[in-house]
Amino acid sequence: MKTGRKLLAGAAAVLLGLTLCGCHGSQGMEAFAVPESFDESQQITLKFWAKNDTNITQTKIYENAISFFEKLYPNIKIELKLYTDYGKIYNDVITNISTNTTPNICITYPDHIATYMTGSNVVVPLDDLFADAKYGFGGSELKYDSPKNEEVIPEFLDECVLQDAHYAIPYMRSTEAVYINKTYVEKLGYTLPEVLTWDFMFEVAEAAVKKDGEGNFLINGQKVMIPIIYKSTDNMMIQMLKQKDAGYSDDQGNIEIFNDTTKELLYMVASHVKTGAFSTFKISSYPANFLNAGQCIFAIDSTAGATWMGSDAPLLDISADKLVKFETAVRSVPQFDTAHPKMISQGPSICIFNKKDPQTVLASWMFAQYMLTNDVQIAYAETEGYVPVTSKAQNSETYQTYLKKAGEDNKDHYNVKIWASELLKENVANTFTTPVFNGSTSLRDAAGQMIENVAKSVRRNETVDEAYMEKMFKDVTALYRLDQTNSYSSSEKADLGPLPSTAKILIGSLIGVWVLILLYLGWLELKKKKKNA
Repeated sequence: MKTGRKLLAGAAAVLLGLTLCGCHGSQGMEAFAVPESFDESQQITLKFWAKNDTNITQTKIYENAISFFEKLYPNIKIELKLYTDYGKIYNDVITNISTNTTPNICITYPDHIATYMTGSNVVVPLDDLFADAKYGFGGSELKYDSPKNEEVIPEFLDECVLQDAHYAIPYMRSTEAVYINKTYVEKLGYTLPEVLTWDFMFEVAEAAVKKDGEGNFLINGQKVMIPIIYKSTDNMMIQMLKQKDAGYSDDQGNIEIFNDTTKELLYMVASHVKTGAFSTFKISSYPANFLNAGQCIFAIDSTAGATWMGSDAPLLDISADKLVKFETAVRSVPQFDTAHPKMISQGPSICIFNKKDPQTVLASWMFAQYMLTNDVQIAYAETEGYVPVTSKAQNSETYQTYLKKAGEDNKDHYNVKIWASELLKENVANTFTTPVFNGSTSLRDAAGQMIENVAKSVRRNETVDEAYMEKMFKDVTALYRLDQTNSYSSSEKADLGPLPSTAKILIGSLIGVWVLILLYLGWLELKKKKKNA
């Protein structure tokens, strides 16, 4: 029996060792508590992951912000890693959660943060940091001019609430806009309203698809004309449902999108795809290219894409010989009820990840907060049709002067870009966001996928009827696993993708150890029975 006890003890030690080794970093960390003070003698390196649309100006803004911050805090070194897609940031964060190798600061979206949070204490809740007298908003010990809590636009800050706490701060905000060839609208005999409706836009679009006897479109004399091109069909479906007060999802993560209103909207899309009046980015390509070539009348894209829109756009992406001169107008997305406009609010936020060293987390927060200072906010907003997320920046003399210079040139003060920014500023109260939960990213993708599916089916001359809709609802549910989507508490685990190889080895080893233990215990019991027989 003495030998048996030794073997059991050895097996237990192996089991404990494997558990600690294989799960290092994947078990939840202690919740972060704000330190009494920041230790400026401690050398700290922070990893900052951000997105950049190959825009050199935006890259320089990040680099300048890092440089100025490091001069203020010489003990902090920041390593910048730029991505071209938020989805890639999301995937890399998910991959690194299990090994506790996430970045320290990350520009991302609340939908993504909801999935990050399924790991215990992975993302730091920020409310205690907000309120900290020394290092919170407007903190007394900060070496830069931080905005106060009340100076962060409330609607934008509210978008960062998950599970009744703030898990991010807004970085920049945009919405969607319709960039319009006003010249063609008037040529067709219409007067552009201040608030666009879906009916008006589709009516003009149907008038624009008429051709002459040689197959040229009457409106532009070309072989190509797609009157409406929508960049983000997920936003299109989400906004139409919101405007109709129809189901999408609730705050608990219950899926409500598969309803009769969704079918009605998809039938509407199908009817205009059939005539050639409507298409999408995924089918036809970038709306701006068609708009600037005189081959589109209503190009719907983010206000963050304003510098590509219009015949005088500074970032034209077509050759000069393809360019068609026209007067550009900017409007908010079409509405069903112009008296109660509703449009989506979008744009990146900043979250920080928990680490074992509280000083590192505090340093991460201090840099994240630095990104809300006027210099950073105004500089970044001027690169596209973004809006600063603080009233402190929006009301500053620098930003107000920038807005007043609209049209002075076609670069820094390109009028379409500034009109797009003002559109959001004037409609903040009319903006909304969708519920955020683990799985909300999949639901968003599914919303756009249904429009894409219907558009492709119509172009293939497939029948789009009730049977088609029911089958598509089932297919989309399965494709995006929406029947498995639900709300998660912070202690529950979600599907974070395939298990890492170390985890697979660990599980196999644990099973093996327990099998050996059970076999050994069985052998001892059998031996005991024989002895007593």
